[in-house]
Amino acid sequence: MPPSILDRENQPSLAYYYSAPRDENADAPFVMFCGGYKSDMGGTKATYLERLCQKRGLGYVRFDYRGHGASDGAFIDGTISAWCADAMDIYNTVSNGRRAIVVGSSMGGWIALLMALAMGDTLQGIVGIAAAPDFTVGLWEHKMNDAQRTEMLNTGRLEVPNDYSDEPYIFTKNLVDDGRDNLLLDRTHDVRVPITLLQGKQDADVAWETALHIEKSFAQADVKTIFIDDGDHRLSRDQDLEILQAEILAML
Repeated sequence: MPPSILDRENQPSLAYYYSAPRDENADAPFVMFCGGYKSDMGGTKATYLERLCQKRGLGYVRFDYRGHGASDGAFIDGTISAWCADAMDIYNTVSNGRRAIVVGSSMGGWIALLMALAMGDTLQGIVGIAAAPDFTVGLWEHKMNDAQRTEMLNTGRLEVPNDYSDEPYIFTKNLVDDGRDNLLLDRTHDVRVPITLLQGKQDADVAWETALHIEKSFAQADVKTIFIDDGDHRLSRDQDLEILQAEILAML
């Protein structure tokens, strides 16, 4: 079945799949999935949550940011601000006044936390899966060498190998510059939305200590961190998905 399309004036159209709740859950919170950097809505976690919500009669939405998957736009034109705006537009399209549990994977965890700042306690909660707020700072300061930083400054972009695809990751100077305008871990926030963080200790992309930094920056929220000792970045094994399911249902 083809996705629904959200047409927007002067902005790329967004593709999404929305599962409406059963009548008895019409006013209940729905679940929204925000994927990671260069990930699309057809991934394991996104489709697993769709099956879970459909089975339980809960509303659910998964979508592609601009420049991702089935959505319009060029990937290299994307920034954290733009992709957060995409997520907000999808939320506003399907929410109909209901609260949401926003599940953010990797970069999607950054997006989810930004949504919490913008929306306050109108969210039911946030579940971060290897949440990666401020990853652009780490990319620039720690993962790039001098030659790569020079290349980005001269050309506006940098390509690096992608462990999850044959296509390289592309990072742009606009992404890094915009990331600085959306930093979260350099200060504390008065956000009181319940937050659950799932973090693998064997994550090669997001240091497990990131979860502790999130806890500190969102100390006013009810933050629960679950470390998975043998978990990697994806956290998409059956046992990982069972933990994710349990935490979402508890938050409902």
